[in-house]
Amino acid sequence: MKAFQGASIVQFVRRTTLLCLLAFAPLALFGCNYSEMRDDEAVQAYNQEFPQMPKKTIPVDGGIWVEREANPVDLADPLPSDSQTIARGAERYGFYCVQCHGPGLDGNGTVGQSFAPLPANLESSDVQDQSDGEIFYKIRFGFNRHPPLYSTMTDNETWAVVRFLRSKRGGS
Repeated sequence: MKAFQGASIVQFVRRTTLLCLLAFAPLALFGCNYSEMRDDEAVQAYNQEFPQMPKKTIPVDGGIWVEREANPVDLADPLPSDSQTIARGAERYGFYCVQCHGPGLDGNGTVGQSFAPLPANLESSDVQDQSDGEIFYKIRFGFNRHPPLYSTMTDNETWAVVRFLRSKRGGS
């Protein structure tokens, strides 16, 4: 009896599969006209040529790669050493850095506390003994787990943050 039931189940599965194939075969064969898809507006947009750009509108040299390939020690801070620059750096530090490095620059920010090891203490001699260019370079292009911020902060914002960090050590 069990052999009969097993055979009937196999036959049932075969018949069901065959019926499904026969039912969906016309849909697969005739349901979509792929040749008409090429006439769709969304596809045609990719076949159009771009308009000719005016000369000297697309940079072909310079940009971020000049900084990237520079020696960090040779990078010089172009911003003035005044209270306005330091205030701007403090503001940008609050936007971009305080979450990890903390309001006290000690690496105990709300996000930074979850890291092991903690983010750098920005008032430590390990950081403060670096040149302005080295700190700028590390902020811009990242290092270890520090994310690169070149697409988040402008050059001047980054230099202002460096100036703010320098003001915390009592330097220039």
